[in-house]
Amino acid sequence: MLKDFSVPALMMGLLTAFVGFVSSFAVVIQGIQAMGATPSEIASALLALSVAMGVLAIGFSLWHRMPISIAWSTPGAALLSGIGAIQGGFPAAVGAFVLCGALIVLSGLFRPLGRAIQLIPAPLANAMLAGILLGLCLAPVKAVAFDAALGLPIVLTWMAVSAWKRLWAVPAALGAFVLVLLFGVDLPEDALAQVGAAIHPELIAVTPAFTWHGFVSVAVPLFIVTMASQNIPGIAVLKVHHYQPAPGPLFAGTGIFSIFCGIFGGVPVNMAAITAAMCAGEDAHPDPARRYWAAVVAGFGYIALGLMAGGLIAFVSLSPPILLQAVAGLALIAAFSNSAFAAYREPETREAAAITFLVTASGASFAGISGAFWGLVAGGVVMALQRVVKRR
Repeated sequence: MLKDFSVPALMMGLLTAFVGFVSSFAVVIQGIQAMGATPSEIASALLALSVAMGVLAIGFSLWHRMPISIAWSTPGAALLSGIGAIQGGFPAAVGAFVLCGALIVLSGLFRPLGRAIQLIPAPLANAMLAGILLGLCLAPVKAVAFDAALGLPIVLTWMAVSAWKRLWAVPAALGAFVLVLLFGVDLPEDALAQVGAAIHPELIAVTPAFTWHGFVSVAVPLFIVTMASQNIPGIAVLKVHHYQPAPGPLFAGTGIFSIFCGIFGGVPVNMAAITAAMCAGEDAHPDPARRYWAAVVAGFGYIALGLMAGGLIAFVSLSPPILLQAVAGLALIAAFSNSAFAAYREPETREAAAITFLVTASGASFAGISGAFWGLVAGGVVMALQRVVKRR
């Protein structure tokens, strides 16, 4: 095993951990915060998520000798931002996270459930995701309108670096956010001391409250988004690079750790897609049989970053919330454009996809159930009616 270790795998693993964490942790913070979590609970959730991602990546990759990369559910966190606080507060949200993890376990143990997710029409699933992401993707515009001197440097940095190398665009925007916060915002004199004191987070368990509202409004949409946007594409990326892992045990493993993360306020963990492509590509090593070390190194990197989550939360809490939302929105623009394109690509399903997108993006809830769920229902009804009429 040690003979397979290489410098290219080491470098790619470190880059994967940095990009995977930095490019999306703002989205995760926003999602958990929208559910009503306190800063200490958010730091606890990031620690639990980072440890879970690291342990799973290390364990799966060494066991299968494949570059199996794990990530937190970024689309799921964006979904939470759109839903906002639910009845029962954060304990009810935690109960929904735990139930979502249980559904992921079942999808790995029982093939019919996993296949049922694959039967959801791709245009509707992508339209729902685009509707979920729209709100956060508008945040950069709102940040510029809020204060151009603070918002423009972040947006312009993202634009410039994205034109040069898209992979570094979000980390560069985050760097601009740090500079804006340090030099453009009036910080307390003891700000850095506060960050240093809080740098190491503590795990805070939240007693979950299991409610029907939380299950339908949060757990089910979160499960669908995580499976359709993360787990299934993650397996597909590995297959494209000629790796053939059995999906069931991987899904079940991520589901078990998602339950663990949920108890500490974290969103689900799942198979990664973008970072999986980084670890499985030729840059990790010319020999495919030795690339798994990149995912192993990334796992250790995630754990190390998670141990500093308290300082990150303390630092970003010093800024106006709209600035962090702007960074999160910039991180999701690529996902929004990809999902919107996939949703409207086929003319025969375009109207159903549009209905799903509009209902989801509205953020409106009916009977206490979030718009994401009703968006799928509305789009499905339109698609079914169109097919019936066409057959007749």
